[in-house]
Amino acid sequence: MSVLDRYIVRAILSAVLLVMLVLLALGAIYIFIDQQNDIGTGHYTTLGALYYTLLNLPQQAYELLPITALIGSLVGLGALARGSELTVVRAAGVSVAQLAGIALMAGLALIGVELVLGEFLAPPLEQVARLQKAFSKLNNVGFGSGTGAWVRDGDLLLNVAGQSGERQFGSMLTFELSPEHRLLAIGHATRGTALAKGKWLLSGYSESRFAEDAVTTKQPGQHVLASNVTAGFLGLAIENPDQLTSRALWRLISYFRSNSLDAREYVFAFWSRIARTVAIAFTVLLAIPFVLGPLRSSGTGTRMLLGLLIGIAFFLLQRLIESGTVVFALNPVLLAWLPTLLLAIVTLTLLARVR
Repeated sequence: MSVLDRYIVRAILSAVLLVMLVLLALGAIYIFIDQQNDIGTGHYTTLGALYYTLLNLPQQAYELLPITALIGSLVGLGALARGSELTVVRAAGVSVAQLAGIALMAGLALIGVELVLGEFLAPPLEQVARLQKAFSKLNNVGFGSGTGAWVRDGDLLLNVAGQSGERQFGSMLTFELSPEHRLLAIGHATRGTALAKGKWLLSGYSESRFAEDAVTTKQPGQHVLASNVTAGFLGLAIENPDQLTSRALWRLISYFRSNSLDAREYVFAFWSRIARTVAIAFTVLLAIPFVLGPLRSSGTGTRMLLGLLIGIAFFLLQRLIESGTVVFALNPVLLAWLPTLLLAIVTLTLLARVR
């Protein structure tokens, strides 16, 4: 790597770091404020809320890095453009393709950071945060490794793999035990909805009940389950697919498929993680057409606003596609890659037009 390469890469990475620190500070304030309603419940204190906030910062950094990479690249390269340094670089014979190659080095470094955050730091720390909060507020909860949350309510065991809304949960397994801990029945629901007064409406519920010499089955339908487990309780316990490692998601997909359960949500989350990581390289490259074109003489605030708008659009498109994948039974692999493919097409098209 030449001196010029290191100089440009350092300018991009330092700007990305600065933007990340600002966004993390705002995110930490939001998370801490969001915990205020839970402080005082059980043994959950202000110090516990602060601890919870700090442990969630790596997850925040992981989710914000694609947007941060775009804003930071616009700011870093924009500062070089405003100081006419990029003009000197171009006059020295460095082509747009070579400049893109240098920027891509910074993108690859950021991809490495994203992999470390997403696979090694953020998920275990976020899980520790949920454990600390759950055990401070509640009890009788266990966290399975890639198989959802296990909750015991008297002689009833519940396994919940995912949450799709504030009171909506999916793929619920119920295990009914006798006072002598003998298995009486196993049930499975495709969706569970929390009702009032300790009731759950289980949709697509099928059941196998064991007697002394026979097994009776119930065809899929609706079933009302009485349980003291609340939606808020399960909301602390379950694992969000977006907060699992790729390895955990792959194990979860295998688990769902082996049990003939719907794994689309987790397939989408798995490929979306990969696509979102690859998108970081294109967000860095996207800054080049802007700083060499219409935004060359613009201020830092203008570039940050543009990067924020593009990043928000990318984020909203991902969320919209995620909802469509689950609701309309669309191809999760294709849709997981769609935002990144669109970003790649726009980036390469704009780069090809830069002279």
